[in-house]
Amino acid sequence: MSRVFSLPSFLQNVASHEQASVPTANRRLSQTPAVRNSRFQRSAFALVMSGLLGCMAMPMMAQAQLIQEQKTRVGVSPASTSADFQARQLMRGDDEAMDEGDVTTLPSRSGSVTRFENGSAVTRVIGGTNGYDSASEALPVVNLTQRDLTANAAIVMDAVNGNVLFDKKADTTVPIASITKLMTAMVTADARLDMNEQIVLEASDFEGPKRASSTLRVGDTLNRAEVLLLALMKSENPAAKALSRTYPGGFSAFVKAMNSKARALGMKSAFFGDPTGLDSRNSATPLDLAKMVRAAYEYGVIRQFSTTQAYDFNLGNRVLHAKNTNALVREGFWDIGLSKTGYINEAGRCVVMQAKVNQHPAYIVLMGANTSQSRSGDATRILSWLQNKFSR
Repeated sequence: MSRVFSLPSFLQNVASHEQASVPTANRRLSQTPAVRNSRFQRSAFALVMSGLLGCMAMPMMAQAQLIQEQKTRVGVSPASTSADFQARQLMRGDDEAMDEGDVTTLPSRSGSVTRFENGSAVTRVIGGTNGYDSASEALPVVNLTQRDLTANAAIVMDAVNGNVLFDKKADTTVPIASITKLMTAMVTADARLDMNEQIVLEASDFEGPKRASSTLRVGDTLNRAEVLLLALMKSENPAAKALSRTYPGGFSAFVKAMNSKARALGMKSAFFGDPTGLDSRNSATPLDLAKMVRAAYEYGVIRQFSTTQAYDFNLGNRVLHAKNTNALVREGFWDIGLSKTGYINEAGRCVVMQAKVNQHPAYIVLMGANTSQSRSGDATRILSWLQNKFSR
């Protein structure tokens, strides 16, 4: 029988420590290891988090060595994982369909699967998305054009120098859905609130501009760190709403702080009407979202929480098993340092990420894909293209 963990106290302390410090560009955290067994997954997560504060002060080479050691301890070997097993893992489902509102049907269980062969990533696309034949292996992406992506708008930015490597309607303002929750997390962290404080979910936390499914219930009690983890990893709307309700000054002050933060980051196109993203007025251009991803990446707690693959929350009367809404994070084969998905009808399927390809970091923004699998296919195509581009 698998063990159940509530969020450990040291994790709450990490979140509190992160808020008490001014984020710096030199601070880096280790990536959550790719794991396949749920028992290993929780132990790996605890292992990473327990060493988090130490990693923040380590040189980059030492951090890389520690990450590799952590993967070895939990038995992670991407090269030893079969493609069939990876496909089964990916096709276990995208929880986002039940989290983010306006969903009437579950997404298709097809998508893209990546494995490593001789040190290179090979992509297998299930279901014939992005122009690939069903179950055919995609060749390395040498060129990337706007027509290659199903997303309506996108941008890829070099995280080292800020150069735009690819764009598609990057200056067009679009609804951003639950990408909003990155701003929610930054405003929460900036407030330096007690991460150990117990928050009881109220009926108002489940009310909003749209109806949205949730695995949470009125009366559930979690500490603020757990609530933030649920908002970032599982995109739980009541969690984001509870963070705003318990903010000094309440919901109105929180939304005001979100828009002030956006202006401070130079996000001239951005508007926030609520902390969940269910408000279709929440909008920005892909270019401004890249700025938000860059800023959010400076928060260690956001990096760690947004890339947690899965976590079991002990709610006393039941156990809530939560999985990351990004299939590529759940797979664990790309070095993704920050992630947030989003969906409402007006926005389509969206995702923003910070990822390292061949040790070179980039910011990726994809907005308005038709399905979860096409969004994952777009993201995989971009990552494969970057793999070729950054190998030159």
